[in-house]
Amino acid sequence: MLLETLKDLFNESAFVTITWQQGILILISLVLLYLGIVRKFEPLLLIPIAFGMLATNLPGSNVYHPELWADMKNINYGDVLRNGGLLDILYIGIKSGLFPPLIFMGIGAMTDFGPLIANPKSFILGAAAQLGIFLAYFLAAKLGFTPAEAGAIGIIGGADGPTAIYTASILAPHLLGAIAVAAYSYMALVPVIQPPFMKLLTTKKERAIVMEQLRPVSKTEKIIFPILVTIVVAFLIPSAAVLVASLMVGNLLKESGVTDRLSKTLQNEFINIVTICLGLSVGATATAENFLKAETLKILGLGVLAFIFGTIGGLLFAKLMNLLSKKKINPLIGSAGVSAVPMAARISQKVAQQENPNIFLLMHAMGPNVAGVIGSAIAAGVLISLLG
Repeated sequence: MLLETLKDLFNESAFVTITWQQGILILISLVLLYLGIVRKFEPLLLIPIAFGMLATNLPGSNVYHPELWADMKNINYGDVLRNGGLLDILYIGIKSGLFPPLIFMGIGAMTDFGPLIANPKSFILGAAAQLGIFLAYFLAAKLGFTPAEAGAIGIIGGADGPTAIYTASILAPHLLGAIAVAAYSYMALVPVIQPPFMKLLTTKKERAIVMEQLRPVSKTEKIIFPILVTIVVAFLIPSAAVLVASLMVGNLLKESGVTDRLSKTLQNEFINIVTICLGLSVGATATAENFLKAETLKILGLGVLAFIFGTIGGLLFAKLMNLLSKKKINPLIGSAGVSAVPMAARISQKVAQQENPNIFLLMHAMGPNVAGVIGSAIAAGVLISLLG
């Protein structure tokens, strides 16, 4: 009797129903958890994404049901709420486009656009660093991806996780898991990916260029900036307005000086709650049918190429600016335009100090860095407008 009971319990357990595909994805999720916890690779989002991947691939967990999202154009949200699991319900925030703009509000509240306002040329470097997005788009199209899929893959080159998730959720939701993992993995690998190309494409003399101290930026300028950028972007590229406006309202709450309580909430509790929900629901989409494909390896490869081309674009354009201007800039700040804030700016500072220990490049690099955040959002808007 005892043996039969134990046998029945075993037959009803997940050990019997687990597939090899689920086993592989569980192992991948454990590797990602290791990278997030032990190696500290983008832990704030990589850990929730990895745990969402783990939970959705545990047999019988019923936290996410891919069949409810099979027809992305005709989703029955009532059915999702009635029959979906926890991560199905959270995924509504991804599919509806809610979570990424909310994340942008928090990012805006934590961002200082002062270096960008003090040196408007940084806008050009931030735009140049988006080169990787469009090169990866054309390469993806050549490899057989549809135009919409290619656009979603290319946005990895912007090195902006929420923007990548937002774009993928609209253009290619079935690729969301792979694109999110690629985007955040490469953002975490900025210190590994960028320095070799920074040194390859610049001379020691260029890396040692000392830039003049940035001018002070007034409070009035900092208040006008987010309002003006929102208006200009909304008129020129309406499809990018939601991300840019979210970024700018968060920044305005910070810079206005009269909404400290709201700004602090955005910087802390608000963005933390949304980050948890976004990470878990993105990880849940990494099911066997969506993730274990040859396309996933292609996405990972195209993602790193997009990131490299973005770095190269910023560096080369900074060198071009030096040829056309008497006032020299350190070309290393161009690589910070990929928008991995503030890590890319710190790498510019670190590489420069290897040539000149007395150089202070961080604030100069922050200009292209925050310009890259705006640039990647605009690039996403262009792709969504053309391909969505």
